[in-house]
Amino acid sequence: MSGIAGLNKKHNFVLLVRDADVVGAALRQALAEAPPEERPGLERALALVESTAAATEAGLRARWVHSRWAAVGFTGDITSVAAVRALRKAEPKLSLVAAVQLQKEAVAHPE
Repeated sequence: MSGIAGLNKKHNFVLLVRDADVVGAALRQALAEAPPEERPGLERALALVESTAAATEAGLRARWVHSRWAAVGFTGDITSVAAVRALRKAEPKLSLVAAVQLQKEAVAHPE
């Protein structure tokens, strides 16, 4: 995900759109109709989708923050002011309030 909907200088809310349930249903259907040689791969894919679907919204936002830090090459202390600056450099539309909140979630959910 390259950005999170809803974050900008005027709004500090985050809207996550998750379609893992749709993908999971499609994989379950394919698994039900699959020949034996295709079943192991489909079972593994379904397990991955289900584990991703189980992730919390805070965990997903934290993963996104870590990916944004990586995109700008930030490797410092994630609790620092420099981390907030790096996040805002990666996503210039983030307000300071939103960046700090996202930083807190990233600190609470280290990679």
